[in-house]
Amino acid sequence: MIVRMRFTKLGKIRWTSHRDVARMWERALRRAGLPVAYTQGFSPRPELSFGLALPTGCESVAEYLDVSLATELDARDVAERVGGQLPAGIEVVRAAEPEPGTGSLQEEVTSCTWEISVPGATRSRLAGVLVAAMSAGSLPVRRERKGRFVSDDVRPSLIALRAVDRVPEGESTSRRIAVDGADQAHYGERGAVLAAELATRPRGVRPIELAQVLEIEFGLARRTCQWIERGGSKFEPLEVEAAVATAAVERVS
Repeated sequence: MIVRMRFTKLGKIRWTSHRDVARMWERALRRAGLPVAYTQGFSPRPELSFGLALPTGCESVAEYLDVSLATELDARDVAERVGGQLPAGIEVVRAAEPEPGTGSLQEEVTSCTWEISVPGATRSRLAGVLVAAMSAGSLPVRRERKGRFVSDDVRPSLIALRAVDRVPEGESTSRRIAVDGADQAHYGERGAVLAAELATRPRGVRPIELAQVLEIEFGLARRTCQWIERGGSKFEPLEVEAAVATAAVERVS
């Protein structure tokens, strides 16, 4: 069977690379004594499939992992057992068995939403920058590819950019994270917040690249959702209640 888990990456652990996070999960699953399935061949590896890699230094409340198990187990039991073996900042907020025929996360996710602090900026000033960016015919960014630098146009990947004083109250569960308390230093009095939806195809846009094309300095960037679009509908691989995500943020803060 396959168990899909949604987990956070918050606090100091955000400085850990994607590869090191994968190693953390391998150790946690092994210590939890779970019957993880292994690949065949000379050097067997645990059958784990992660979603889109999170840029180092960014936080997230919407990371995903598919774990193949050799025997049938309750998904919630799996999450509870492995959760006790994970470091602070990485917390499983939901686990479920995906429906038959579900594709891989790498193939299915079409966009991500972000909340990014912009220190020292007012909402009105940031809004003017965003209007200009969305009106631009192209927004080239310099990227390194196969040892050489190339220029890519990221404008088609900017689905929506919005300036807010703080995360709006009343938005749907998966589209917002409460930012009271300790997070106020990032999102409240010290600047505006950029709420962005960025496409993942043909190439994703990292927050640092978005900062380059907007020519502004970003603070903390947090991925809040990964979206799958199919048949005119848009949904998350696993949805969680706002209170669950907010509690995870508060525990790290």
